[in-house]
Amino acid sequence: MHTESPPEDKGSLPPLEDLVKRIPMPTRDLMEELFRAKFVTVKRVPQSALK
Repeated sequence: MHTESPPEDKGSLPPLEDLVKRIPMPTRDLMEELFRAKFVTVKRVPQSALK
């Protein structure tokens, strides 16, 4: 897994490892099994885009 330090500002996200740990293990396993997914970045998604 490749990680980079987030920008040092008040709106920055926690480290990638911490964010990935929040994803339920069955979801991570499924993503890896079906898509060979590796989490390399995280970005904020506006709440309005989730509806």
